[in-house]
Amino acid sequence: MDKKTSIMIVDDEEIIRESFLHWFEKLGHRVEAASSGLEALEKLEKSPLEVLFVDIKMPGMDGIELLGKVKEEYPETIVVIITAYGSIETAVKAMKMGATDYLLKPFKPEQLSLVLEKIAHQRKLISEYEYVKGRLDEITRFDNIIGQSPPMQKVFDLIPEVAQSDSSVLLVGETGTGKELVAKAIHAKSDRSHLPFIAINCGAIPDTLLESELFGHQKGAFTGATHPRKGFIEVVSGGTLFLDEIGEISPKMQIDLLRVLEEKKITRIGDRQPMDVDFRLISATRRDLEKEVTERLFREDFFYRINVITIHIPPLRRRKGDIPLLVHHFLQKYSHETIKRVDRVSRDTMELLKSYDWPGNVRELENAIERAVVLSKSRTLGKGDFAFLRTAPSHVTKPRSLRDMEKSYVQQILEDCDWNVTKASKILAINRVTLHKMIKRLNLKRP
Repeated sequence: MDKKTSIMIVDDEEIIRESFLHWFEKLGHRVEAASSGLEALEKLEKSPLEVLFVDIKMPGMDGIELLGKVKEEYPETIVVIITAYGSIETAVKAMKMGATDYLLKPFKPEQLSLVLEKIAHQRKLISEYEYVKGRLDEITRFDNIIGQSPPMQKVFDLIPEVAQSDSSVLLVGETGTGKELVAKAIHAKSDRSHLPFIAINCGAIPDTLLESELFGHQKGAFTGATHPRKGFIEVVSGGTLFLDEIGEISPKMQIDLLRVLEEKKITRIGDRQPMDVDFRLISATRRDLEKEVTERLFREDFFYRINVITIHIPPLRRRKGDIPLLVHHFLQKYSHETIKRVDRVSRDTMELLKSYDWPGNVRELENAIERAVVLSKSRTLGKGDFAFLRTAPSHVTKPRSLRDMEKSYVQQILEDCDWNVTKASKILAINRVTLHKMIKRLNLKRP
């Protein structure tokens, strides 16, 4: 075993503790001792250790109880049980609970050496596993998009192909599925990758302001225009413009953007001189624009101009095999950000997360993990840490269309917030103006 391994001996017999201390210090390891399970936990809280030698029979908290707590709070800590011949059945139980090995009293120093060799071998295997796991994490990531399910592999396969053309792309998917990440990945794989990528949420900007944001304006063009200003289409020159929630823009803005896409020219507000522009457009929507074209709610000519290539981003409930990967990623992220040692999810809790429908998709999962990590008092997240997740009543018929699902979800959020629009807009991660538009468009009524 490597030098300077941190070891703790937990035994109520002083002679046993002294024997271990003498032997391990002689071998060059860093050794501590505790006379009870409670003392051991207090020392572990101050400074986690790599290996624990724990006596099964101790007054108060026995070795089995201590093992359970150590494996829950410090799962990477190796535990070796010390037992007498009459307690072999208990030692077997301890092995099932996660103990690495056991020592039978009385034992000789040579037996300690043998146990240490086995521990060294196990640590080597764990190290190799972590390396392979790290490589697997790299394989299951595509430009910060995490997934290995068949629906996501289809998206991953499309990204490099789509990136090689300059055609307009429409990303279709529910809120929180990661449409902007896909747009960034397309930009990163394209010949425009060294030029700007600008993302604009059309649903978050009033239509009058959106025109100025996109096309820019001259000094004096309107009240408050004290200086000339470039629009985002001009700023993104040569790069990629990502328009999220493009289904929210007005018919007039659709006409203006259609002209820009066809002529490759823009004119600032208050100016008469058009200027040439070069950019690639990637749009995104959670709405069924094809249906809205049929219902004359969205311009057909503009729809076909932005929809040269379509990529459907699957909702999380259609790629549940990716949930463990995402959970692990968000656990690492928020454990690091909050400086809390929360790095595991219990098996039954993972099953709970996999069975939940995630109406807010990956964004909702991330928020759930962040909240659980911040409030958790344990290193392992349990079902109780996710008690806030809303479960849909079993008698409710699942809506069929995307519009019905959207209507049902927004209605539920509004009711949960007692129709407090400000509160509901924060949960939905949109602004109040957009939510008011959605309430009107979906014909939602307060009970």
